[in-house]
Amino acid sequence: MSQYAIVYTGGFDGDQVSTPEEANEHQTKYIAWLEGLGDAAVSPMNPLLSTITINPDGSVDEGSKMSMSGFTIIEADSLDDVILMAKECPFLDVGGSLEVSELMRMRS
Repeated sequence: MSQYAIVYTGGFDGDQVSTPEEANEHQTKYIAWLEGLGDAAVSPMNPLLSTITINPDGSVDEGSKMSMSGFTIIEADSLDDVILMAKECPFLDVGGSLEVSELMRMRS
């Protein structure tokens, strides 16, 4: 089996989640989706906070150059299996996109 990263980008625009109740409803759906992944979700919920960008010239900027907000690590037999899992993610319902990548194992 291989490991894959599902990267969360964008999301939570005001049209889909505009009240605390809607945010709670989304969170409940998201947790149910993660629980439904079972043992395949080896690192299920990894939100990113306080992002900084270090530029090639060494300067530092607050914030991200990308809109990545978090990631989940999945273990599966194939990329196609992970794509099917990702297509069911409630993050897509709040205007977010998902990027799926196979993780390459490096030897030290």
